[in-house]
Amino acid sequence: MIPVTTFKDRQVALFGLGGSGLATALALVAGGARVMAWDDNPDSVAKAADAGIGTGDLRKVDWTAFSAFVLSPGVPLTHPKPHWTVDLAHAAGVEIIGDVELFVRERRAHAPDCPFIAITGTNGKSTTTALIAHILKSSGRDTQLGGNIGTAVLTLDPPSPDRFYVVECSSYQIDLAPTLDPSAGILLNLTPDHLDRHGSMDHYAAIKERLVAGSDTAIVGVDDIYTEAIADRAALAGRRVIRIARHRPLGEGLFADGTRIMRAEGGLATVLADLDGIATLRGNHNAQNAAAAIAACLSVGVSEGDILAGLSSFPGLKHRMQPVGRKGNVVFVNDSKATNADAAAPALSSYDRIYWIAGGLPKEGGITTLAPFFPKIAKAYLIGEAAPAFAATLREAVPFEISGTLERAVAHAAADAAKDEAAQSAVMLSPACASFDQYKNFEVRGDAFVGHVAAIDGVTMLI
Repeated sequence: MIPVTTFKDRQVALFGLGGSGLATALALVAGGARVMAWDDNPDSVAKAADAGIGTGDLRKVDWTAFSAFVLSPGVPLTHPKPHWTVDLAHAAGVEIIGDVELFVRERRAHAPDCPFIAITGTNGKSTTTALIAHILKSSGRDTQLGGNIGTAVLTLDPPSPDRFYVVECSSYQIDLAPTLDPSAGILLNLTPDHLDRHGSMDHYAAIKERLVAGSDTAIVGVDDIYTEAIADRAALAGRRVIRIARHRPLGEGLFADGTRIMRAEGGLATVLADLDGIATLRGNHNAQNAAAAIAACLSVGVSEGDILAGLSSFPGLKHRMQPVGRKGNVVFVNDSKATNADAAAPALSSYDRIYWIAGGLPKEGGITTLAPFFPKIAKAYLIGEAAPAFAATLREAVPFEISGTLERAVAHAAADAAKDEAAQSAVMLSPACASFDQYKNFEVRGDAFVGHVAAIDGVTMLI
């Protein structure tokens, strides 16, 4: 835990007592703050009270007594309308911040020079975050991984000079971190997302820009118009900017050329790394992730040799294009995190012959946007509520069966792939659907897939 000492002996209001909210409240108390916490869920309030946290209805207190208001990132700050606590904080002139802001203040107070890499973007941020942490850790550095990737940032070990922090930041977290100042800040890409919470694409992009605007080194993907403009503004403001690209060569920066990551300086490009043969970094989207990770690690002093070793040993992000088993020429891939068609596209683009397990609780639009990948699919195995609709979309374009259950789909796909004479094929769970019709969440679904693969005779597990 990181005790939040910067609010010692001061009163702090807090709303939102889920996992990260409760961790934040405990960190504030550990640092000596006087916390008044609340949540719309009575069970969460009771749990906080049992943990020794002061609780009380924030509608009935004097807000002028608070030095700050800590808001959970899951609670609306601006859109579709501010939460009632936000209105009360504004009326009293109380600053509104989140757990990432508390972390950066503690870092500045206790170890301002410790390396801190922050990552954001619409797509790819979790893989990039995990890859950076793996490179740092495998090179022998004390590495702390947290943020939006699933570990509350204030549950990490306290800042110290030789401790490296790798923190994934959502737009919600950035919006609550006005003084975010990483050593290296990464903005991968921007496409419309979470506009119900940000109101417009321009506002969403402006929030994301804050992360690199406050960075010592700004690492910015420049494959879309928003991020290209953000990189230019950061350079004009005097920031050190490293541009990265996955779709075009650059005169300065890092870019993808097939599986190779090129480093361009003064218009001359040389090979920095080659991802060929690294199963966990297949696909052009992962070339962008790797380029960002390389740039970040170089900026905090990691050697090229250590970076290359970390890339080659990267185990992948669980449930995201994760090779989990192999039998002969068949690889089994867990892409359970692909809960809509757009999320399934990277995995489908990365293999040439696929036995595709798809379905679950359908999302709007179905799988029609995946039609360009249908020629890669040897056969589809459809499960869950989406099976009839997916079958109608596939029609004559792709052979399919309605397997119904994941267990049956894995067994049938493995048997069919075993007869395939292709040099390599993939049995892939990339469902393009939510899991909730059959599983609690995509993690449980992915774990079930791994279990079914492990039960197949002759499979060598890779995890």
